[in-house]
Amino acid sequence: MDAFNYLSVLLSIILGMAITQILKGYRGMMQSRARLVVYWPSIIWSVLLLVLAVQSWWAMFGLRHHVDWTFLEFATALAQQIVMYLLAALVLPDFFGDAAVDLRAHYYGQQRWFFVLLLLLVGISLTKEFLFTGSIGDPSNLLFHLLFAALAAGGATIREGRFHGWMTGAAVLAIGAYIGLLFRHLA
Repeated sequence: MDAFNYLSVLLSIILGMAITQILKGYRGMMQSRARLVVYWPSIIWSVLLLVLAVQSWWAMFGLRHHVDWTFLEFATALAQQIVMYLLAALVLPDFFGDAAVDLRAHYYGQQRWFFVLLLLLVGISLTKEFLFTGSIGDPSNLLFHLLFAALAAGGATIREGRFHGWMTGAAVLAIGAYIGLLFRHLA
């Protein structure tokens, strides 16, 4: 077993836990639909995180040719997946008991932590790119990262509902373009 196959096991486990967390939230919404107060940005962000988790796993394959792994490189790749899990854990509430579940209240209750973690994810992604390639990547990759950072910073600091609706729509377009332009083919 080479280093990539060995190290990618732990990364994949954490990513799998993130995906499971989101799917568990969907199960909770289905089972609690009679007492669920829907807030569409929560649902869209959960879908976006699911897409980002899959994209992260897809992009991880590009590291298979990296042979001389350092602990810092692995720790950065691991940190990226841990933050992805934490985002997945915050995006939807836990569904316990018989009380109403208000997705809007949950969204704004977790807003700062969620978007600060999203901003951290962008920073870790750029750091990982630099550690593995010695640069911050091509200009379009950097541009998307800066756009994601701006959206996350706005999400963390602005509580206005209209802004969050607009920002969620912008995130859908940005993540769709990011994956469509930079990750259409397996590296």
